Amino acid sequence: MTGHIRIVNDPVELVPLLMTFNNSCYKQVYDLLNRSWMTEEELSEQLNDNRVGHCITILKKGNLVEEQWRMPEPGERPVREFRATYNKFRANFQCNFSDLSDLLYISSSNEENLRLMVEKIEEELSNGNSSINDMARKLGVSPVFIKGLAKRIPHLDVKGQGLVLLDRSQ
Repeated sequence: MTGHIRIVNDPVELVPLLMTFNNSCYKQVYDLLNRSWMTEEELSEQLNDNRVGHCITILKKGNLVEEQWRMPEPGERPVREFRATYNKFRANFQCNFSDLSDLLYISSSNEENLRLMVEKIEEELSNGNSSINDMARKLGVSPVFIKGLAKRIPHLDVKGQGLVLLDRSQ
């Protein structure tokens, strides 16, 4: 795995990275996956934590893990296994401090108003509005704030200039 460098060209991509390394469960999962391929079940057993699935989802959103199917023993079903993709980091972007402060806040805060903002975004999506710029204007925040929230929430993602709801079973 030597030589794999995570190059970040968009500051919004910092959100899953900062979340990963600001949460002990996420960091433990990443550290284990940095050593070898492991299944979700193996990670749960080793960490004795039921949040491993959520951790993997956030790591996948940050493009920090890769997955493959493990060949099963005869008579068993194949199972997905994961490992960390990168071992180095490089940032190649420029942004204003307002956007950077929004992204740092989104990455590290657990305040109630973030949850309320996500509910408003989900309501807009259910009403057929997927435009990031429209939502930002209606909610009085920047488009970077909306994109950052989408990177934080496992069932939301950014596609072009819009947001999409992801299947929650992924």
